[in-house]
Amino acid sequence: MTLSAFAPAKINLFLHVGPLGADGYHPLCSLMTFADVGDRISIAAADQPSFEMDGPFAALLQGDPGDNLVSRAARLLAQKARGPQPPFRLLLTKALPIAAGLGGGSSDAGAALRLIRNALQLPFDDDALCEIAMELGADGAACFTARPMIAEGRGEQLTPAPQTPILDAVLVNPRVPCPTGAVYREYDRLGVGGADRPALPDAFEDVEEVAACLAFCRNDLEQPAINLAPGVGECLALLRSQPEVLLARLSGSGATAFALCASDIEAEGLAAQVSALRPAWWVKRCRLGGPWPD
Repeated sequence: MTLSAFAPAKINLFLHVGPLGADGYHPLCSLMTFADVGDRISIAAADQPSFEMDGPFAALLQGDPGDNLVSRAARLLAQKARGPQPPFRLLLTKALPIAAGLGGGSSDAGAALRLIRNALQLPFDDDALCEIAMELGADGAACFTARPMIAEGRGEQLTPAPQTPILDAVLVNPRVPCPTGAVYREYDRLGVGGADRPALPDAFEDVEEVAACLAFCRNDLEQPAINLAPGVGECLALLRSQPEVLLARLSGSGATAFALCASDIEAEGLAAQVSALRPAWWVKRCRLGGPWPD
């Protein structure tokens, strides 16, 4: 029998980034939410352990499959389990663009941890798995939780987000390279930004209030990403010119932007319009919130 788990795309509704610290990390403050589009991890019994990939973006994951965060998550969980486990086959169906500011690898790892734990009935609760996810990267804890959160520090300090309605949105990636390391180096060169935490209400009534509040926030990596990849600027300019868009912003270090819309009708119309204008771009109508069912 094959079991599977959903690995949702992570969206940074805002991302405030501080200067590089003595520890080699940039402090941040971010309101994260999760989309109902993403990758999928499957597990099935096998004669020997294996990890495979398929899906529209699998071919772009170059290098040793053993270095993939899904493989690393499986190995780390096996080490923590400290006992023999039956062999299994893991399959990553990669539906999200690579290095897209969507936390794909961290979300894949979080879904794999839950899936392996449940399939093998390992004695780990969610708190224990969250600690393992944190060992795999700064976004690990947030992506394992996969629900709206405010992340601070290196991304590991999590507090609940304001109560927020499900947000209708469109994700757009212009399919241009936007490497995270290079974006942070450009951020350091510009010398702007700060990890300040904005004043937020306890709850948002509707998407218009969300967009109005976010308009006073930032993604401090947006301009560095535009400087390195002008296609990101083109993508944002196109979204911001459309009447359906309440707010458009880059997610993470890019190159994916999100656009908030007033309803599903506006989001559907926007996705169709952008797809017609830029057929080579990756465009996905989605909802933002979480956690989403597997």
